[in-house]
Amino acid sequence: MHRLRRWPDLPHAPRAAARDMSRRHYHRGTEAGRRHDLIEATLDSISEAGLQGATVRQIAVKAGVTPGLIRHYFASKEVILQEAYKVVIARLTEKAKAVTGTPEERLRAFILINLTEPVANSRSLSLWASFISRVGVDPALAAIHREGYLSFRHTLEALLADFLVARGEAADPARCRALAIAVNGILDGLWLEGCLAGELFEDSELVSIAFSSIGALIGHPIGPPAATEQDRKDPDALCLHHR
Repeated sequence: MHRLRRWPDLPHAPRAAARDMSRRHYHRGTEAGRRHDLIEATLDSISEAGLQGATVRQIAVKAGVTPGLIRHYFASKEVILQEAYKVVIARLTEKAKAVTGTPEERLRAFILINLTEPVANSRSLSLWASFISRVGVDPALAAIHREGYLSFRHTLEALLADFLVARGEAADPARCRALAIAVNGILDGLWLEGCLAGELFEDSELVSIAFSSIGALIGHPIGPPAATEQDRKDPDALCLHHR
């Protein structure tokens, strides 16, 4: 593991910057709440300026605090970046892990969640791109990335195993592993296309492609989820958004 650099002492953010309307309102009282606010401010800064541009001063301004308070909760910039990346990974996977229903309903929901808001949007792409550029050279970030990827893939393997068993097929672990890797590749590719150039696709086009491609891959058709009342009120509910 690389050694963590201590942050140098920094002067307070200028008063003009502290009045930046984009900063977060820092009012949480618990230690966990304060850490949460600082991580959210870090993600805001990274989304706007990248990892290098997300300076301690900028994070402090976003959070509405002094740099000294950040140093109180995080020993170094590397530490707060690691915690921020854990949050990014969790948000890309936590909703997909919480799906319920029959095996087919859960697999459908898993696919849909990974191609729609809030998992698929320009901010998620910006954060992912910023961190992924460092994963290959930062052992700590690489470990977080590996853990998140394996957790996501194992969840997908379990969903596929349940789906195959419900179809009267044996859930061979080697097959489920191979299918999970392939399905993840399809989802990653469509997610990236939609986030980069969503305006080039028709409404629901990428989601429909995902269902048909994955259905062909596993040998069973997977229809999209039935439209809910909320879907009918919001025509974009099943679209991969680009903002």
